[in-house]
Amino acid sequence: MTPDAARSSDFPFDPGSFRDRASRVAIVGDDVLRALSPRGWADWQEVCEKPFFVREMAAGRIIRTEPLTSGDAPPELAGDWAGWLRHEKIAVMSYPYEWSCSMLREAALLTLDLMEAALADGVILKDATPYNVQFVGTRPVFIDVPSFVPHEGGPWEGYRQFCQMFLYPLMLQAWKQVDFQPWLRGRIDGITPQEFRRLLSTRDLFRSGAFSHVFLHSQLSDRVGDATGGVKESLQSSGFDRSLVTANVQGLRKIVEKLAWQLRSSRWSDYDRTAPPVGTDAAAKEAFVRTSLEGRTWGTVWDLGCNLGRYSRIAAENSRYVLALDVDHLTVDRLAAELRNEGHPTILPLVSNLADPSPCLGWRGLERRDLPGRSRPNMVFCLALI
Repeated sequence: MTPDAARSSDFPFDPGSFRDRASRVAIVGDDVLRALSPRGWADWQEVCEKPFFVREMAAGRIIRTEPLTSGDAPPELAGDWAGWLRHEKIAVMSYPYEWSCSMLREAALLTLDLMEAALADGVILKDATPYNVQFVGTRPVFIDVPSFVPHEGGPWEGYRQFCQMFLYPLMLQAWKQVDFQPWLRGRIDGITPQEFRRLLSTRDLFRSGAFSHVFLHSQLSDRVGDATGGVKESLQSSGFDRSLVTANVQGLRKIVEKLAWQLRSSRWSDYDRTAPPVGTDAAAKEAFVRTSLEGRTWGTVWDLGCNLGRYSRIAAENSRYVLALDVDHLTVDRLAAELRNEGHPTILPLVSNLADPSPCLGWRGLERRDLPGRSRPNMVFCLALI
């Protein structure tokens, strides 16, 4: 992300916001600014005072946000808007198809935790896309605050989206050992219930959550199609209240908690511990990296082919932020778990194939940027990359 950019597409929020013009986002210098429609502004004013919202934002689980006066609104957000917000800026934006399994799982659990807390205060998430979440290091942060709206009764409209973009990709990875990243990169709406049902065996339907959230969901989808409005009205008239939504969220959380990826090894997962070159050259490399970095504070460092982050950690000693990139999903997943346990705030591990990097995607290729469009490194490591 270029620091001086001012583009509404640089901030990965719910694409639905483009369609209904509920909000518009621009990056202006070091500020992330959002304009809200009259309905969005009214929802913000009600939601921002709720105890759960104040508590979660103070804890850093919701992006720190403050309202702006109309005089502070930039020309990029001029128009018939009711109000403006300023968000804390994320160092480097990342996308779900670049996350490891445990990172997607952490983002899913954050979404469910916030959903349950919001329901207790009469608020609901109107959607449930992983694009509402970003990572600061390995800590997930919810960024799309207009997704919180007052709950007026009825079912959770974001349930289908949660299944398609969180639950099914995690099940695919945990149950089938199939990487979910190509699915999420190639399909903006994720995996449909019908598609995922066809991927499962009869035995899989006895796994936790498969029958209700996959089989029955696919059956219902076949019958009603996209007629969500009619379904919502029908459920409301049948007495579908908040307690049922809460029970569904709590049940989903129990399922997601169990979706751990159990793969033991991959091509590169043991390289840093067992490869002869590491044993003979590691100390010299560490000294070389430290010497190369010392004497100044670097902005952003990219560690290409980071493996388990031996040199990423050294880079973090003399830089503000480190992107640790590797093609091996299991290696990145293990690195993410280690960094999470260490509480490391400035290393972001991502699954990235340098021969097939994340492209520009979305409307006009602007909604999701390639990596150079989101981050400009001051130092790049290519240590034993080739």
